[in-house]
Amino acid sequence: MKILKLIFKNTLRHKLRTTLTILGIAIAVIAFGILRTVVTAWHVGVDASAANRLITRQAVSFIFPLPVTYKEKIASVAGIEQVTFSTWFQGVYIDKNQFFTRMAVDHETFFSVYPEFLLTKEELENFKNERTATIIGADLAKTYNLSIGDVMTLEGDIYPGTWNFTVRGIYQPRDKATDGTMMAFRWDYVNERMQQEWPERANDVGWYIVKINDPNQAAEISTQIDALFLNSRAETKTETERAFAQGFLSSTSAIIDAMNLISFVIIGIIMLVLGNTMIMAARERTREYAVLKTLGFSAKHIVGLILGESLLISAIGSAIGLFFIYPLIEGIGQVIPKGFFPVFHVESITIVLAVSAAMMIGLIASIFPIQRALKTKIVDGFRFVG
Repeated sequence: MKILKLIFKNTLRHKLRTTLTILGIAIAVIAFGILRTVVTAWHVGVDASAANRLITRQAVSFIFPLPVTYKEKIASVAGIEQVTFSTWFQGVYIDKNQFFTRMAVDHETFFSVYPEFLLTKEELENFKNERTATIIGADLAKTYNLSIGDVMTLEGDIYPGTWNFTVRGIYQPRDKATDGTMMAFRWDYVNERMQQEWPERANDVGWYIVKINDPNQAAEISTQIDALFLNSRAETKTETERAFAQGFLSSTSAIIDAMNLISFVIIGIIMLVLGNTMIMAARERTREYAVLKTLGFSAKHIVGLILGESLLISAIGSAIGLFFIYPLIEGIGQVIPKGFFPVFHVESITIVLAVSAAMMIGLIASIFPIQRALKTKIVDGFRFVG
């Protein structure tokens, strides 16, 4: 108990220095948490990928379309349970700053292939029975205060014109990794207008989503699908949904890797800040440690004093940082458009890493001061003037 009292008294001896050190640790922990949250949010689409889904896209790039006639041919391959398709629509809702996923989909099969979008039977039937119907995510509905029966107007860019869609369903994300900001409407409605206004662009889809019976046969089935369209005007490349999602991230991988690296560099900064504080404290207390040794305090008592102070400062700083991470992340999530980061929350692994790193830094920062205190002889300690 006496050692604990000494640890607390030593921690508060230089209040300004300790306060600044704790503040520095707290800010660093917050910065680490925010950067790690951005990194994990960016990869959430990959983590949410289903093992039993394949994506068939144009071999050159997913931005090029595929004929709608491919659907029946793909469905004929053994081991395939169901095939659906979707097309990136884009368009502008309210203004260009409002970004979220807007897709034209096969209304008969899309939500069967994606069971993570939870809809009532009535909502699904209404979507299938009304050509201008749309299904939106619960997060999107909350952001724009939308409800069943409301009309969403999109100004087309890829598909020119004014498009009015009536909300006939609001899906609930099945889990945290499920995008709750998607807007899906009927491809056949879009295609009808294309046939009338832009016939050369009609009867094309963006990519096919293939639900398979056995994920272990993904490679074999992918090869069979692509073999169907060899030497055609639109050859295909079939890959797992996870690989497809990673392809979207490849163009920004350097930025994400840099952010990930910076988040761990921050850990090093915390160590330097705390290490500097502990070295200064140990230097100032050289004579005190000599007195303690003279009074019979053992090496483990000296180690406990220095290590305890270092860990205490680190723990307080990290606790303050963690306390502010959650409201800050929630605030950032409210400010940025939902479509950029459909799932934006602090992952458990981020908290574990932050706490573990803070405690490890408290330990490492105390090593040099401990060595100095233990190696300094009693006589030299009394002679020290600092």
